[in-house]
Amino acid sequence: MTAVIPSGTVTKAAHGEPDSGAAPLAPRARLLPALAAVYRAQLSRARVSRIPLLFVATFQSVGIMILMRGVVDGGDEARAVVAGSSVLVVAFVALNLLAQYFGSLRASGGLDHYATLPVPPASVVLGTAGAYASFTVPGTVVTAVAGSVLFQLPLTHLWVLAAVIPLAGAALAGLGAALGLLAPRQELATLLGQLGMSAALLLGVLPAGRLPEPIVWARDLLPSTYGVEALARTFAARPDWSAVAFDLAVCTAVGVASLAVATWAYRRAAVR
Repeated sequence: MTAVIPSGTVTKAAHGEPDSGAAPLAPRARLLPALAAVYRAQLSRARVSRIPLLFVATFQSVGIMILMRGVVDGGDEARAVVAGSSVLVVAFVALNLLAQYFGSLRASGGLDHYATLPVPPASVVLGTAGAYASFTVPGTVVTAVAGSVLFQLPLTHLWVLAAVIPLAGAALAGLGAALGLLAPRQELATLLGQLGMSAALLLGVLPAGRLPEPIVWARDLLPSTYGVEALARTFAARPDWSAVAFDLAVCTAVGVASLAVATWAYRRAAVR
């Protein structure tokens, strides 16, 4: 018989023949095809279980805007409320739920399954993050449109959501994945995900002009802030597109950094 050793390689030692070296069972998949495969698998898996939660996230954001309507009349504060509530849908799914998912995956030993697949670690993190972020699109659009109607804001430039959703989603999904993978226990991963979503709620939805100065500094450290600012600027009569582009560029940089940290955290967790 041919013996299989734990490293996933085949040896001829069982026949008494000299071992000519370990040969891989399958070639390692390239990043993009592996990423697409993981994305499709996660999208199919999460379609049934996550859609009800997406309704909850959308209902929550719309409810917050209705409550704030009694406090905020219009102007910059209305723009901040609508933009913050829209990005909050992204935070609920991409940060909170993804932190819980990776925390559960690590606690249950599910990472061992991915570790046996011949796919790059980055494809697992990026594919899963992309699948979760994709579920935020309908809820974010519905929230932005409902908020614009509620606060009588223009709908003209809502196309910018095509950039805000993936960029803010990447930044928040990377943060959520990193929290889930680095947390020593599943309960702590859940707690960190919920705290992150709460921070996105308090620091993103509340107008910055009404926050104390130290809280404003903390707001600047939150990845979703720049997505909120980019969307809020587009509600102005004459948007400052250079400022919008800067905010989106910051979102991009934070997204790349957070996903890189999440990939490192995945490698670290998978070898334990």
